Amino acid sequence: MTAARRGPPRTSPQRPGPASCPRAVWVVLWNVTDSRQDTPGVSAEPVGSVVVLVSGSGTLLQALIDAAADPAYGVRVAAVGADRADIEGLARAERAGIPTFVCRVADHPDRASWDAALADAVAAYGPALVVSAGFLKLVGPAFLARFRGRYVNSHNALLPAFPGIHGPRDALAYGVKVTGATLFVVDEGVDTGAIVAQVAVPVFDHDTVEVLTERIKQVERPQLVEVVGRMVRDGFTVTDRKVTIS
Repeated sequence: MTAARRGPPRTSPQRPGPASCPRAVWVVLWNVTDSRQDTPGVSAEPVGSVVVLVSGSGTLLQALIDAAADPAYGVRVAAVGADRADIEGLARAERAGIPTFVCRVADHPDRASWDAALADAVAAYGPALVVSAGFLKLVGPAFLARFRGRYVNSHNALLPAFPGIHGPRDALAYGVKVTGATLFVVDEGVDTGAIVAQVAVPVFDHDTVEVLTERIKQVERPQLVEVVGRMVRDGFTVTDRKVTIS
């Protein structure tokens, strides 16, 4: 069983503009595999801190930024990371005064080195939860070892149907009448992790990929905001394929 953990306050680094992803930074964090175990190390931020990973325009990120602007939401976006520079997702974070960093695969000798560096960059902010909001890179063993059970992704289909980057297109091609959005805990597979929440939308005969994608986004954003907020504020456990929010 994996459980979300709380820890004493820790100050997050403030960076002017996107920082480069570190190549070798060793940070010890809570590595929780059971809610009854206490692992010594550098503690995570108090409940309320998340790091968001993006690869594009950042519309899901913007929904979290807007929600976090209200203190009643109880979630703080500690940092935004990306796998590429000069994207609107990073610009959204910078306009909101949120620290950013860029971790490009091309800047590292191999994918494993990139994966470890990304884990270090995220760990520097000690998040209670890591959110993939349109992040198009698959993380590897080093990242999952650091954040197993605490890394969630929002996918624009009703998993396990239509995994991968073309969920709406594949749903239309298959002829389904209902699709939607899924928030799930990331594991080693492609969109195969334990499901946290789902929301459905209808599929109409005249839909295009663009129209259906936008319809899904209209429900995907509020689901992400609501469920991430609950997970961070209230805590959660992951047991096999069952995710329970406290």
